[in-house]
Amino acid sequence: MKTLIFLVCFILYCPTAFANVVNPAQTYTYKQMELDIQQLQELYDEEIEVKIIGQSHFGQHIPAIKVGDGKENILLIGSHHGREWMTSSLLMAMIETYVSAYSKGSKVGPFETGMLKDVSIWFVPMLNPDGVEIQQQNIPLFFADQIFVMNEGKGDFSRWKANGVGVDLNRQYPAGWNSLGGPRAPSFQFYKGRSPLSAMEVQAITSFVDSIQPSIAVAYHSTGQEIYWNYHNGKNKQRDYSIASEIAELTGYQVAKPPKKATGGGFTDWFITKYHRPALTIEVCPPMINSAPPLSAFPEVWKRNQYVGLKLVEKVKNLHKSKEELKK
Repeated sequence: MKTLIFLVCFILYCPTAFANVVNPAQTYTYKQMELDIQQLQELYDEEIEVKIIGQSHFGQHIPAIKVGDGKENILLIGSHHGREWMTSSLLMAMIETYVSAYSKGSKVGPFETGMLKDVSIWFVPMLNPDGVEIQQQNIPLFFADQIFVMNEGKGDFSRWKANGVGVDLNRQYPAGWNSLGGPRAPSFQFYKGRSPLSAMEVQAITSFVDSIQPSIAVAYHSTGQEIYWNYHNGKNKQRDYSIASEIAELTGYQVAKPPKKATGGGFTDWFITKYHRPALTIEVCPPMINSAPPLSAFPEVWKRNQYVGLKLVEKVKNLHKSKEELKK
């Protein structure tokens, strides 16, 4: 019954619904993601590229999927945190929607997918597979005792945010890392690690970013319905605010007000300061305390976010066009 209600809501909210491979009406697991990627590869072999960018601490592959043939890139990342696996199903749904339309030369909503010939989208749907599996109560037996300790002795892991060894991946980046507080030992959330870039998952994504040099990067998270964009943006502040405002208008989320004392340590903080390019943290659901969003939230999340990737592709094309015109 719940699945039927979900599908009815999904159809009402989502006029460009895909639903051939990716099924967001379920708890989205790492194994399901692997199966979906394999099937999408079989269906769209010429339109997508799949690359393993590294491994999690427990040895699970971290895949990246490219849609498009453009030399320029943007990057969208999901599931930095274990309890935020809805961002993985969101990005997988986006991949299927975009690649299906691109293969036919058709639009997605108001956006021409032909733009993907100039600007590709790289997706990393699940950066933290170990954390996702723990949050979904799939506990590795060889490490179970340590995980129980990190979860304060509780047998319910639904609040789990960290990676498999208790490191919060979005507090691992070398941008303000030294100023971060939090637990002094591995924990289900907020432990920043013994040093920046010590987590294997963060080593994988930072190396991948360096290899593809995206023009814009987005880290999807799940609570707050806000868009964060500002961290020592310097002379690029107006450009980056403009992009955040356009995505806010598209999604209906609020542009977050820059805090007086930004703490740093996050992916977008690092990307902005290292590459001096725009980066957004998009929080897709209303505020929640220590839990994953309910499946019933997905139709609205999809409605708000289904065009974000293509909107950013369009933005990159326009930015490069403006630069070329200035050279003339």
